[in-house]
Amino acid sequence: MKKLKVLLVDDEIMIREGFKRLFDWKNHGCEVVGEAADGMEALGKIDTLCPDIVIMDINIPIMSGLKVIQLSRMKHPQIAYVIVSGYDDFSYCQQALRLQITDYILKPVNYEEFGICIDNLKISLYEQRAASQEKPKEQEERVIEGITRYLHDHLAEEVSLSILAEEFHLNPQYISQLFKNEIGVGFLSYLTNIRMEKAKKLLISSPLSVTEIAQQAGYGDYRVFTKVFKKTEGITPSQYRREFLEGMEGA
Repeated sequence: MKKLKVLLVDDEIMIREGFKRLFDWKNHGCEVVGEAADGMEALGKIDTLCPDIVIMDINIPIMSGLKVIQLSRMKHPQIAYVIVSGYDDFSYCQQALRLQITDYILKPVNYEEFGICIDNLKISLYEQRAASQEKPKEQEERVIEGITRYLHDHLAEEVSLSILAEEFHLNPQYISQLFKNEIGVGFLSYLTNIRMEKAKKLLISSPLSVTEIAQQAGYGDYRVFTKVFKKTEGITPSQYRREFLEGMEGA
């Protein structure tokens, strides 16, 4: 998988330097290709560099980060945006959701959590691109596409590298390397991501209990599910559902 190009947008140079020095971009399959300190500079850099990912602060000079995203979306709908902000305000989160922001991270940045965000973002980009590629019926499906489709179809069941190896008649190590090469993340990271996405959708769209949702997301033990959910999302499944409902009531 080619390295993803990253643009950093923040008016504080120390924040940008922190991102460059304290986060291992190379290990996450990314490369910082540019920086911007204000909204107009950000728009120009987005046009010239065409990054895959933009890390964007909201409160920047000349033009807000949200306005930059709104304008650049018209020309570059494929770019993924991650907001890193000091504003813990639901109204900003609402605007970010309307602009289809990939993630909203609060300062000061926890770089371990940020790494999870970047890996999840890579998975999201892969799934979007795979879904948008129309293939002729006679064209053979790529192995990785068959495997990821199998995982989505069997999410509530037990899945592992050994089970996939038996299903697709491949070596488990080969499958593991496929995920690294084609998607940029490990098998377990990919599986956890799609399970969490399934769980979040059920939490906000169904009356199912947390235990039932855990089972549908592939976790036989709801306590393990809750632990993994809190690690990836920062809150428990029950808190996630409650905060979403409270946000809807206050909107």
